Amino acid sequence: MSADTPEVVAARIAAERARGRMMDTARELQVRLNPGTIANNAWADAKSRGADMAEQAVGAVKQRPALAGAMVGALTLFLAREPLIGMAGDFKDKVAEKRRAKAATRRGTKGSTRSDRKVETEDE
Repeated sequence: MSADTPEVVAARIAAERARGRMMDTARELQVRLNPGTIANNAWADAKSRGADMAEQAVGAVKQRPALAGAMVGALTLFLAREPLIGMAGDFKDKVAEKRRAKAATRRGTKGSTRSDRKVETEDE
């Protein structure tokens, strides 16, 4: 065996410790940079932030329920605008059709006497 000086022995021990620390760091980096680990950490972070946002939203609704209701109503009307416009148009058409029919009925009986109307109904 070679007779190493105490300085050389101490340097080898220090080098082994440094090598061990470096290997530990490399293993830790491998775990951290693993795509599965990155995805899991991102998912956990997103869930945490989502939960925080939900808590804040609930607090805001509790503080101003009328405003929250108005906002939900406005959003609902916005999202359902096309079907609502179609329904309003259909309703308008039906009302106009009923008014035309009523006006036509009035014009048809206008100027006739009561006895004329009686005869027409008996013939039918």
